[in-house]
Amino acid sequence: MASFSISTKVEPDADDDCVAEEEVFHFSYLFHSLVIHWFLSLQCHYRIRANANLLALLALQFENFDDFTIASPWERFIYEIEAVCRDWMTDSPKRLLDKGAVALVYSNYSYKVNSELKYGTESYCMEYYFETNNNAFVPVHDPSRKAYIGIQNMGTVFTRRFEADGICSQVPRRLMHLEGLYELFVSKFVHSTLDLPTNFFKVQFAMMLTYKMLAHDDYNMKAIDAQNTNSGENLTGETSNETLWDNDCPWSEWYSAEDPVKGFELITIWSKKMVESSLEMAELENASPYEAEKWLICPICAPKLPEVSEWNQIGFASQLHILVDALKMSFKAQFMENFVSADDNSGSENLNSSMVILPPTVSDQVLKELFQEGVQVTYSAYGGNKTSGAIKGAPLESLFAQFCLHSLWFGYCNIRAIAVLWIEFVREVRRCWEESQLIPRMPANGPIDLSTCLINQKLQMLAVCIEKKCEVNEDYQDCIGSEDQIESMTEEESVVGDDSFKMRISCGDFSGNVDSFPTAGDIHYSVKTVSAFSGKHSDGDDKKPSDITRRGSASIADAMMLLKSNESMHAPYTQEAPLMTEDMHEECPQDVEDFSDSFNFSTLVERDTLASDMSAFKAANPKAVFEDFIRWHSPGDWIDDDDLEVEMSKDNSSPRGKLSKRMSKNGNSWRNIWSRSPALPFSEQKPLIDPNREGEKVIHYLETLQPHQLLEQMLCTAFGAAADTLIQTNYGELKQMETMMQHLYLTLPPALKPLQENRLSVDSETIEDLRRLCVVFQHVEKLLTLAASLHRKFLQAPRLAREIFSDFYNFYIPRMGIGLIEEKEFDKKQAVWNEEREVVANMLVQPTANQSWRKVLSMGNLLNGHEPIQREIIFSLHGVNGNHYAIPTATVSLQNIETYRMYICGTSNDLRVALSVVSSD
Repeated sequence: MASFSISTKVEPDADDDCVAEEEVFHFSYLFHSLVIHWFLSLQCHYRIRANANLLALLALQFENFDDFTIASPWERFIYEIEAVCRDWMTDSPKRLLDKGAVALVYSNYSYKVNSELKYGTESYCMEYYFETNNNAFVPVHDPSRKAYIGIQNMGTVFTRRFEADGICSQVPRRLMHLEGLYELFVSKFVHSTLDLPTNFFKVQFAMMLTYKMLAHDDYNMKAIDAQNTNSGENLTGETSNETLWDNDCPWSEWYSAEDPVKGFELITIWSKKMVESSLEMAELENASPYEAEKWLICPICAPKLPEVSEWNQIGFASQLHILVDALKMSFKAQFMENFVSADDNSGSENLNSSMVILPPTVSDQVLKELFQEGVQVTYSAYGGNKTSGAIKGAPLESLFAQFCLHSLWFGYCNIRAIAVLWIEFVREVRRCWEESQLIPRMPANGPIDLSTCLINQKLQMLAVCIEKKCEVNEDYQDCIGSEDQIESMTEEESVVGDDSFKMRISCGDFSGNVDSFPTAGDIHYSVKTVSAFSGKHSDGDDKKPSDITRRGSASIADAMMLLKSNESMHAPYTQEAPLMTEDMHEECPQDVEDFSDSFNFSTLVERDTLASDMSAFKAANPKAVFEDFIRWHSPGDWIDDDDLEVEMSKDNSSPRGKLSKRMSKNGNSWRNIWSRSPALPFSEQKPLIDPNREGEKVIHYLETLQPHQLLEQMLCTAFGAAADTLIQTNYGELKQMETMMQHLYLTLPPALKPLQENRLSVDSETIEDLRRLCVVFQHVEKLLTLAASLHRKFLQAPRLAREIFSDFYNFYIPRMGIGLIEEKEFDKKQAVWNEEREVVANMLVQPTANQSWRKVLSMGNLLNGHEPIQREIIFSLHGVNGNHYAIPTATVSLQNIETYRMYICGTSNDLRVALSVVSSD
């Protein structure tokens, strides 16, 4: 179907006192290509109006041939119109598109071309409308009505005509009810509206009602916006009385996310039903939506996908993106203080006005939260979520991880704000060290976790050193008070068989100076026991070590006997292995000089530890030989000789055996250390590592850390801590989300590995890689937020949560990483089972008294006191005899053709109606 029109505008006559009105020449032409063969049949109606004088309507018919007898201007004008029409008819739609046809906004297949004509002093414009799919709708009336007409050749003797019109406001009350809409449809084929009460027509009826359920009201949204204002830190201490939707989600400690599910659209469908009167329609209007055959639900989600350059949504990903910018800025200064001092050109010249410094009260409150007294973690509970163990950061509950998370929301996370917070953080750490206060959120026992970042290792080392200082102080005070009560002990008394005695500390080596003896091993045992050796060393006893038969024995070693003396072997107290951070291992040489055999020591500390164990073993077993130490310390290097083995006598004679091959070599390093190690109990040995010295080294490291080294470790820790926070979200049994989180944990370690190599520069490609990683993190965070929202809303209908999330996941994943190519809303609908209807209906909360005045209910079919926001109806009728569209011959039946079909879509404020009629005229 196609059509064209001609229009012109007459210029006003200067001598005429009245203003000339617009003259319109309208020429409509309807046809179908299958009907037209070698001739052109044109029915033309036009109307001319000039100076308010209505001209008579003219009807023109012409054949498809050139008339060369035309002479008058009017005939030439008509000839030009015919020529343009023939050209348009000859050209296919493709050729018309090539000639510059203009697409119409109301259809994806509708186009128009125009041609300028002149008649006398007037100009006319001919417009030709066509569609590439052989159908077309022509706009008519005022554009605001969005009214169209159209015609379709059905390929048979039938033709289908279309009409569409709408009411944008002030819908008549009768047309807001099903009864009035039914009568509107029937009026299209009855001879008179007076026949309506007396005639019954079997009209097929189908209806679809749409209800809108909001997830939260406007006040709740304002509360979210207020909480996320400025830095994101809720530092005022004020709380809102409103409970936010994510109040108990793991990320709510740091920010409040906008609910990705704005609401739901519930669609109730009544399938085809036969109605015969308007009374039945009135009953249907009062029917409950529970009587509908089908329920469908669709979430109302944010339609726009985030682009790389858009970070307007508050979340971990947006703040991590800012932290990446801070890393790039960190290379422009040598010390963190440079970014704080406004007088230092090395740092201040790179700062812009947006990098504001928050008042001291803000940083004080953050530090108070970080260094909250009584917040301690044990080593067994240390480490948080182990899934992020491959990320070389800090555990979620550790002090440095919490510092990094606070930094994300402190002063917009710019480099200047981070510098201010870091400087104050280090000062607080030094205060804890100098005042021997335990560092919160750090374990004071257990080995150093070398899988974490270096800052976390240093803080853990400092926590252990502070613990040692505190225990040494307690030991010293206890020894001073009980020094005169220490008495000599016999050999039998020195052997501890009771597990209640864990330690015997020599008090004579304190010399009145607590800091002069920070023994590494003695602080881990109870101070309630007495000295492990005989005599009062603190009283200046001159007894020689050779006179002491056994010192520092903890217990008998599993009934083992010494090889030479046939005496029981005693297990000694030994110093604990010294704690070492990653950089301390790197500073030690990989091989120890003078020990070139097959089992070189990895560090000097390991050699010193072995020498300490040998000295303690000698003190506890004065008659022991090197082979005895190997049997106790390294049983794998002692081989029992079965050929020489003899039956043990009743007096426990020595077993027979030999050293392993490596221990039997000449110049063996272990034997050399044995020969040089004196017999000293661990309490008299020099400590392997001085906690005072190591503590000061930790403070020096923190105070002189370069900015880019700090930011590199902060990024690793922040990514891991953010992921460990999000993974605690309860989203039910959503397998796609679980897989997504697993992929995130697999993506983070290789992406963050360049930060651990300390080879970054300001122009490194790693910066851009980190920004792309933030985009990936943002996608995961958005899906996780959606998963949590759906899970919370469908606790009583988990199947719906799974199905809706699966649909959105399949819709969203193909668009990840490509930005916003086209704005396409998620509109996938999910069927609601009968047992789930009550759960869904309860999401429509009964309106309160304050809400009841907002709108007058007028459409019926209420659900929990709410009327539908939209109603769609289809009326249809198969064959009507005795009307002006009836088939003239009895040989053709309309029983299988919808003679009349009306589609109605309306709300309480507007109404759209479309009608199609099949006829044979």
